[in-house]
Amino acid sequence: MRRLLTDVRDALRGRPVHTVRALWLTLLCVCLTAALHAWQTSGPAGLRAVSWLGGVEAGQAWWAALLRTPLSLFVPAPNLPVWGALAQVLVVFGAAELTLGRRWLLLLAYVGTLAGTGYARLGVALGFEPSAVATERDTGPSAAVVALALALAWRYRAYALGTVLCAVTLTEALVVGNLASKEHVTALAVTVILCALFLRPLPRGSE
Repeated sequence: MRRLLTDVRDALRGRPVHTVRALWLTLLCVCLTAALHAWQTSGPAGLRAVSWLGGVEAGQAWWAALLRTPLSLFVPAPNLPVWGALAQVLVVFGAAELTLGRRWLLLLAYVGTLAGTGYARLGVALGFEPSAVATERDTGPSAAVVALALALAWRYRAYALGTVLCAVTLTEALVVGNLASKEHVTALAVTVILCALFLRPLPRGSE
């Protein structure tokens, strides 16, 4: 964990323009999330437009869900404080961009989101989720955030942090049992597989 913080600090050293260059993808994601939130809360027309562009539901045709999933990642829930989503994106996406690289950031964010969406669709199809889930809007960066956080813990051998993250997510799914918590568990499971296959932890002694 100390190595992660050191790497982030070292990557951000220098002039402000250097910070912007190092974090341009994360800053773009933050701005996009804020813009979509402002648009969807501007009125009924804005909400309809954002829902059409990035609103994903388990009952949609699969091709429509796939087309909307990338943008759905940046559409925060309109009934939740947007600052929470913005803070998550800035901190976790930023750390991933600086340490894992932009390719891993994009891959894990998308796969984590897609895994969560896939769980909702599969749950409705197989009958272990209520039919009402089919019309529940399934958007936001939370699945991507937990996937990236676990990948960072794996990469830097912060296994205690990863264990706590998994334990909290599993507890939430068991106690609260809402769709989002179950999607987070699915995102973590897929991330574990990806990391085990393709992402090597840093050598011992460097964490």
